[in-house]
Amino acid sequence: MKTLTVFDPAMCCSTGVCGSDVDQVLVDFSADMQWLKGRGVQVERYNPAQQPMSFVHNEKAKAFLDASGAEGLPLLLLDGETVMAGRYPKRAELARWFGIPLEKVGLAPTSCCGGNTSCC
Repeated sequence: MKTLTVFDPAMCCSTGVCGSDVDQVLVDFSADMQWLKGRGVQVERYNPAQQPMSFVHNEKAKAFLDASGAEGLPLLLLDGETVMAGRYPKRAELARWFGIPLEKVGLAPTSCCGGNTSCC
């Protein structure tokens, strides 16, 4: 089983989806983390405000913070290797990393009226 480790920037709660001014990117990413978990991916998230020692004890995170500072977060590791930094990935990127097919969302059925049809 693959593991995605996310070192988030400091946020008010573990997901950043709290308070009165919620960033839609964080809402989407939180939903994507649940989507991954539902497909058997192990997800670990660390917030420096709540788990500062996780940043200290992980060599990649520590080196990243030394080089880029906290403003460079988030840092994402896939099985311990850096896959992205500075922004949260989209679901399509996550799906590609983990080899998960994306579900196709079907379009609403169209009416037979219009176009070259004579059913109406």
